Amino acid sequence: MSYNSVVIRMELIHAEVNFGEVASAIAKAGGDITSIDVIRSGPDFSVRDITVQVGDSNETEVIQALKELPGTKLINVSDRTFLAHLGGKISIQPTLSIKNRDDLSRVYTPGVARVCTAIHENPRKAFSLTIKRNTVAVISDGTAVLGLGDIGPHAAAPVMEGKAMLFKQLADVDAFPICLDTKDTEEIIRTIQAISPIFGGINLEDISSPRCFEIETRLAETLDIPVFHDDQHGTAVVVIAGLINALKVVGKRMEHIRVVVNGIGAAGVSICKMLLAAGVTRLVPVDREGAIVYGGSYELPMWDWLSKQPQVEAKPCSLKEAIVGADVFIGVSRGGLLQAEDVQKMAPDSIVFAMANPHPEIDPQQALPHVRVFATGRSDYPNQINNVLVFPGIFRGTLDCRARTINEPMKLAAARAIASVVYDNELNEQYIIPSIFNEQVVSKVRHAVIEAAILTGVARRIPPDFR
Repeated sequence: MSYNSVVIRMELIHAEVNFGEVASAIAKAGGDITSIDVIRSGPDFSVRDITVQVGDSNETEVIQALKELPGTKLINVSDRTFLAHLGGKISIQPTLSIKNRDDLSRVYTPGVARVCTAIHENPRKAFSLTIKRNTVAVISDGTAVLGLGDIGPHAAAPVMEGKAMLFKQLADVDAFPICLDTKDTEEIIRTIQAISPIFGGINLEDISSPRCFEIETRLAETLDIPVFHDDQHGTAVVVIAGLINALKVVGKRMEHIRVVVNGIGAAGVSICKMLLAAGVTRLVPVDREGAIVYGGSYELPMWDWLSKQPQVEAKPCSLKEAIVGADVFIGVSRGGLLQAEDVQKMAPDSIVFAMANPHPEIDPQQALPHVRVFATGRSDYPNQINNVLVFPGIFRGTLDCRARTINEPMKLAAARAIASVVYDNELNEQYIIPSIFNEQVVSKVRHAVIEAAILTGVARRIPPDFR
C-alpha cells in the first residue's frame, strides 16, 4: 500500500465535540495525524487544519468518519501532493535586474543587436552568449507516462516539470518541459528539430515503443546536440551500475554470467545493448512471445539487431524456461510473472532486478529468501534502480564539454561512475546503488562523461578542470 498526506480543514463546535473524539475517529478509520494547526479559535468553535497520513484504501474512510462525527463541519480536504503542484513546480527568473534605461539598452535594444550579429557571424557563440549553454528540453508526447500509459500531453506535464526540478536541484541544469500534442513520428521529429537552436540538449521522456527508437535515432543523426531518451538509456545505465556492484557482492565476473532480460521494449533493448558493451557473453532477451534467439528474424528492427549478436543464445524458450540456471534476471516488463519456485531454479548466488512498477515481476517477499541480491524500481525496498541517478550528471557533463552526442562509451562511463560511489567497505546485498541525494553522484558522473567524450572525440570544449 502507498501512503499520502492530506490536509483536512474542519470546524469543531466545542459544546458538541472535543478534539480527542476527532483524533479517535481518524485513527479508527486508518489515518495517522502528523500535525495540527489552529486557523481560528473562539469560545464556541475552532477551525483547524489536520494533516493526516492515509493509505490509498482508507482515505475515503477517514473523510467519511469525520463527516459523520457530530459537532464537526468539513470545510476542505487538500491533498498535499496536489498542493505542491498548484501553479506548476518551476518558474523562470532573470539573471540580473533591469532598473533603468541603461540596463534596458544593454540587455535589449539597442545593445542586444551587437550580440545577435556576433552569433550570426559565428553560430557557436550561442553556447556562450545565450541560455543554450545550460538548457535542456524535457520532451514528451504523453504516450508512455510512468505506469499510466497513454494519458496525453496535458497529463504528462507534471512529470516533465518534476524532471526539470531535479535537473536544477541536482546538477544546476536549466530544463524546460515541452509536451507535444501529436503522436505522429514525423511531426515530433520536425518539431524538435525546429525548436532545437535554443537548447544545449534534448531529453526525450515517456514516448512509447517502438516509435521512441526511430525518434531518438533520427534526432541524434540530424542534431549537433546530445539527444537522450531517459526511459531507454537512463534505466540501462543504472542497471549496469547496480549489476557491477552486485557482481562484486556475489563474486562473479561480467563475462562469465548468464543474463535473462525480460521485456524487450525501450528500456529492455538499451539494457541488452549495454550488457553486451559491458562484456556479457551469454544473453537471453525475452518478451511476451518468448526468447529472441540468435539467427532468428524479427519485424522490429531492434529485435532483429539483437538476433544478430553472437552473445544471444539460440535456443527458443519461455521466460520460466530461460530463468533456469541464470545468474541474473533483469525485468522491465510487468508484475507477477515469476514466483518463488522460479527464482529457486536460478544459479547459486543469483541476482534479480525486478523493476516493473508499481508491482515487480516477482513479489519481493517471495524472492528475498532465495535471491542473494534483489533490486526493484521502488523506494520502499533497498537497492532502488532510479533514473534520477543518471540524467542530471550526464547532461551536466555533456553541456560542460559541449558534446555533440551521448555515445555508448559515455553511458558505460556513467554506469561505472555511479557504481564507484558505493565504496567497497560499504558494499553489501542491501546497498549496491547510491542514494539519489548522494552529492558525489552528479560530480562523478559528470567527470566520467566528459572524460569519455574527450577520448571518443565528441567534445567540442575542454572544461577548465580537465586542462
